[in-house]
Amino acid sequence: MAEEQKESMGFFKRLVSGLGKTRDNIVSGIDSIFSGFSHIDDDFYEELEEILIMGDLGVDTTMKIIEDLQEKVKEQKIKEPAECRQLLIEIIKEQMAVDETAYEYEHRTSVVLVIGVNGVGKTTTIGKLAAQLKAQNKKVIMAAADTFRAAAIEQLTEWSNRAGVDIIAHQEGSDPAAVIYDACQAAKSRKADVLLCDTAGRLHNKKNLMNELSKIRRVIEREFPEAYLETLIVLDGTTGQNALVQARQFKEATDISGIVLTKLDGTAKGGIAIAIQAEMGIPVKYIGIGETIDDLQKFDSDSFVHALFEKTEGDEE
Repeated sequence: MAEEQKESMGFFKRLVSGLGKTRDNIVSGIDSIFSGFSHIDDDFYEELEEILIMGDLGVDTTMKIIEDLQEKVKEQKIKEPAECRQLLIEIIKEQMAVDETAYEYEHRTSVVLVIGVNGVGKTTTIGKLAAQLKAQNKKVIMAAADTFRAAAIEQLTEWSNRAGVDIIAHQEGSDPAAVIYDACQAAKSRKADVLLCDTAGRLHNKKNLMNELSKIRRVIEREFPEAYLETLIVLDGTTGQNALVQARQFKEATDISGIVLTKLDGTAKGGIAIAIQAEMGIPVKYIGIGETIDDLQKFDSDSFVHALFEKTEGDEE
């Protein structure tokens, strides 16, 4: 337990430093409003609105936050702008809270389908998840169903070696659904706890993508009906509002149960984590802030918002 606490503290420190640019982008502006206004009026809310929108929270999410804030200010009869800071933090935390059942797949025989465009860190995410699940004494199998890029198969094979887990792979150009079929048979016969599936991320041809993903899902549902199906979309935190566009397009193609937000270290667009959750109604379940296996962690809204609003000495630089 102490070891776990130490690890999560280490991650929190990295998260605080990783969110530095986002903090500069959003929080410094918010703080100047809270200290710059002597009373709460329409101008105060307008300025706040502008900063949140500029911080990649997007219009819809910002409006919702402002409405909640106005309501709470009225309810609690708050007069001082500075007192709104904590209220704002609480509202954002509430919006981002992850349900306790979010990681149900860890406790059941499950198939985790990992989707997303190329270059967002899909294969790396699968590798890190495999290593973490293996460390929990789970039997893990990987399926290399991104058959369009030889590099993806090689990369996943490398991760399987590193994590010490089995991989099911075919040649480049083979049918992804056939890979999934074989992987389901292997998972059943080897009594795997979790089957992690990599998929191709070609958004430019949406019809093909939809067909491919629905074919893969059909194979899983037919061949491995007893497995719990989790679908995680991996999004690149540095792309801001574009990540939201990608998530919407994939949501049209398949059901999504969770979001993995990668590359949050060093981006000024970390506010997208708040927007995506609010606008898609899909929880952020994991965040990535670096290259090592421990740099992918379960999302905790308290830690994230605390890290975002944390005042650190380095922020003045």
